[in-house]
Amino acid sequence: TLLWETLGQQFVEYEQVAPFLIPEDQQRRLLELLPLFLKAWEQSAGVITLPNIQLLASEVSKLLTKEIKKKLNGKPAEEARLALEQFLHQKGEAGDGYLLLKSVYLLSQTDLRTMWNIIGSGLPAALMQCLYLFFTVPPKKTSDDTETSEDDAQTQEMLVKIMLNMYKEEQGVEELLTADKLQSLIIATSSLWDQCSHSWKVPTGRVLRTISKAQTKTSIVYLQAVDCIKIAVQNLFTLADTLPAYDVCEAASIVLCFVKNSYPVSPALLTEFENNDGYQLLLKILLRCEDLQQNEGDPYLDEILDMLTCLTTCGKSELKVSGNIVHPQLPHFDFERTQSSGMTVKNLQPFQVLQSIFQRSNDEHLCGRILAAIGTIWAWDRVNFFLLEWTLQPINQFTDIIHFKPHPVQVQFFRLVESIVLDLSYVPHEILKKVQYLIKENIVPFCTLTALQCLLSMTQKDLLFSDIFRDSGLLGLLLALLRKEAKILRKSAGTHLPGLKEGTEKELNVVMLKMVAALTARSVRNTVVLKDYGMVPYIKIFLDDECYRSATLSILEQLSAINYEEYMSIIIGALCSSTQWELHLKVDLLKSLLRILESPKSHSAFRTCSGFNGLLSLLSDMEGALQDPPTGQWAAVGQNCILELVFYTLQGITAALHLDPVNSHFFQSNGLFEKMAEDLGSLGCFWTEGKRQIPVSLEKKRTFAEFLDAVFCTSEPFPVWLKNCIWILNFLDHMVKGTLHQESFFKERMPEMGEEARDDQEAPQAQEEHPVAFSRPGNKLSASAYMLWENPEEKLEMRDCTIVHAGAVCVMVRLLPKLYKEGHAQLSLEIQCALVDHIQSLVKSEKSRQVMCESGLLSTIITSCQDAFCSDSHPLHLPLTRVFEKLSSQAVEPHVLR
Repeated sequence: TLLWETLGQQFVEYEQVAPFLIPEDQQRRLLELLPLFLKAWEQSAGVITLPNIQLLASEVSKLLTKEIKKKLNGKPAEEARLALEQFLHQKGEAGDGYLLLKSVYLLSQTDLRTMWNIIGSGLPAALMQCLYLFFTVPPKKTSDDTETSEDDAQTQEMLVKIMLNMYKEEQGVEELLTADKLQSLIIATSSLWDQCSHSWKVPTGRVLRTISKAQTKTSIVYLQAVDCIKIAVQNLFTLADTLPAYDVCEAASIVLCFVKNSYPVSPALLTEFENNDGYQLLLKILLRCEDLQQNEGDPYLDEILDMLTCLTTCGKSELKVSGNIVHPQLPHFDFERTQSSGMTVKNLQPFQVLQSIFQRSNDEHLCGRILAAIGTIWAWDRVNFFLLEWTLQPINQFTDIIHFKPHPVQVQFFRLVESIVLDLSYVPHEILKKVQYLIKENIVPFCTLTALQCLLSMTQKDLLFSDIFRDSGLLGLLLALLRKEAKILRKSAGTHLPGLKEGTEKELNVVMLKMVAALTARSVRNTVVLKDYGMVPYIKIFLDDECYRSATLSILEQLSAINYEEYMSIIIGALCSSTQWELHLKVDLLKSLLRILESPKSHSAFRTCSGFNGLLSLLSDMEGALQDPPTGQWAAVGQNCILELVFYTLQGITAALHLDPVNSHFFQSNGLFEKMAEDLGSLGCFWTEGKRQIPVSLEKKRTFAEFLDAVFCTSEPFPVWLKNCIWILNFLDHMVKGTLHQESFFKERMPEMGEEARDDQEAPQAQEEHPVAFSRPGNKLSASAYMLWENPEEKLEMRDCTIVHAGAVCVMVRLLPKLYKEGHAQLSLEIQCALVDHIQSLVKSEKSRQVMCESGLLSTIITSCQDAFCSDSHPLHLPLTRVFEKLSSQAVEPHVLR
């Protein structure tokens, strides 16, 4: 504060005596104030607190202007440049120029009024003369270049910042017109770019771009009067033949800034640019950019493309075009109500440049930027798509040549085509016909794949496309191609023939199947077309390959809408014909089956197609699969995969029985519950080897719910065989209640086929601990299974638990004696007692007892548990007797049982 006060007093004294001093003394007194000004600025962290700062700025700027003119007066260009450098760079006692420059630099960053005072001093024109010299006259190399480079950079930065601050104001641009150096510098950038001072190229570009944004009517008239743009364009035509592409881009972008930024004020410079083949110049320059290496010159190339894009909206009047809207269209599309935002295309010439570049270039970056520009124009106003497509037809024409472009450009192009439907809600029928022709010709498989993915996305948006692509012949084309591929697959029969597809071509088959699945989804008519083409036998061939399976199953599921029997025959047949080790194929088939069984109408077809026997055969095929330790090929499969298959098999049976008295009677009367118990008992985790050593008493007692909690939600160690048994009992318990087929609690944790890689060859050591997921990383089966028992005690102690499938209770009773393992006698007895208590809790109500008696549970208990039931000393005798008494509604003496 003291320094500012001192400076303020000294400046007041200067103001008082200045009128009476000769110019030399006046200049000396002013220069003496500047070191104090700089010191005060440094010590006040750049905060200037000087009352008459505007007057100080005016005086210092005038003196700097005067000194610059003095250094330039009458000197040749090279000599004048050298004099300027020495004047502005020199520090110390003789460094008046540097002192003045730095002071003006600091003052120019204060406020607008101070800036106006600096502009009014004549400094804008003087510094433009300096910039012209520094740009057009390269410096002579000396031995001191290295030492002075840092000073040069500092001086350059201050000069440029002062100019940027002055020229961003319209007053600053108006002041430039008092000299002739503005048009001279613009023309110099277009003619001397290869001969100019390299270090001043970027600063000059920055300054001229700033001036272009502050143009006024006066400055535009001035530039037009001297044919500035005309001359610059002519010069750039010459440079375009000789200079590297990135240099020409940099020079041309400066000239184009004046053209583009002047338009809101006056169209004069744009008209001059157009009348002198400006667009042909840009086309020539941009086509040369094909040779640019990645990122070389990109900022200026992108700037030119951005300005060209903006020029499409620079026109005198709206384009008047009319086109025929081809129907059918999406329901919510209405062109008549399309509102214009004002950012519509009014000038087709700059867009024609963009269009020509895309048609003539195969450069990835250049073509990608053109497509991005088109997307930008559409985003400005949705009307622009129609204005351009009904006049120049860019997308229509690009479709004919897109297969010649690099792969990333193809992807970007078809995303743009997709956006016509997804964002504009318009169906471009002519474009879609050409895309379909591309797919038919299949010149470049990657392009075909990308095009088909585009159509797939559209098809998934609205059911209308199912009709459009059927009527256009696309569905028939895809079916013919898939028939051909299916024949190749059938011939290969697991071998690697030369005709088998890999990579992109295999992915194309996947997308074709997905497309057919999308076209048949919710479209009975398209499904009938598929069936009439005789495609069903060929489609099912794709089931064997995991890549194709998801889409193939979707197609077959649509087939069920017109013929449940045919669908069931295919799926059950595929399940039964699959090999013992194709577990993932079986799981995927079962998941598909579950989706169809949600419809009660499918249950009859399931039964008549031997669905129950087919599913039970899956359990038979897994005999010994859950042995601990695993043996043979089962060791390589992984017990998690086996449990998953058991789960989905039981789910399928439960779903087919759900609310279906006919199927329930069929299953019961044909002894299939007994068959299920036999098959589950042979999985390997249940005891099948003869005599068991039963403890006389039970040391510890837990409920079935507590066992579930211990196995699924705690870290308590349990033998693998027991965990597997509890899993299966848990499945059966939910089958009893009729809820097992409701797999919603698994869906979030079990992604569909193809979403995550599978690994059948799991390490044998993985079997030492029971998996927490079935078959894929991230699945939390143990937690989700326990979710069924949100409050286990409450669930198990329900007073009137509804039994839906009583036969499943009989299965649990048949497995009861098999809950045993040598070396785990106490644990075996404990889980047996827990299961008996749980069965007792299921038959508490009169209704439950009646259902269970009708299912033959009494005889099942007697035949399955003879030893325990008929021996007074057996630990299970009493609980089993209680179950029997509940079912028979009377007390039963042991001798009666015997």
